[in-house]
Amino acid sequence: MDRQLCYALYIGSKEIVHAYKRYLDPLHLTYTGYITMLTLWHEDGLTVKALGDRLTLDSGTLTPLLKKLEALSYVRRCRSTDDERNVHICLTDAGRSLRQQAGPIPAQVFAEVNMHPQKAARLTDLLCWMSESLAKTEAGAQAYQPGD
Repeated sequence: MDRQLCYALYIGSKEIVHAYKRYLDPLHLTYTGYITMLTLWHEDGLTVKALGDRLTLDSGTLTPLLKKLEALSYVRRCRSTDDERNVHICLTDAGRSLRQQAGPIPAQVFAEVNMHPQKAARLTDLLCWMSESLAKTEAGAQAYQPGD
């Protein structure tokens, strides 16, 4: 079992989330909240739909998360002036300043496991490649209809 890639990814994912938790708890963030904030720090004002697409989170997960981030005064929801059906998620001043506090977290986590930044970058590249390949395979499988 321990030589199965799927199992190693599963355990690794759980352990990395657990390692981040120690640093995120004082900021009142879950790991999902953290990656949401990372996304918004990169591109503030995304629509809820665009944010969900980038994070691969459905509305059932994203909506309560955004409510929590709004209650913490990290974000605010704003209706689009062009199309009221679109809701944009905008960082507040508190949400923007949180970036400074959260900035060192990845380095602290990787220091705990003694992972050099170049090794982390290679692993990230490989996992992104694998995810993209699997997404393409899934899209191709969904497009294929028996009898085509």
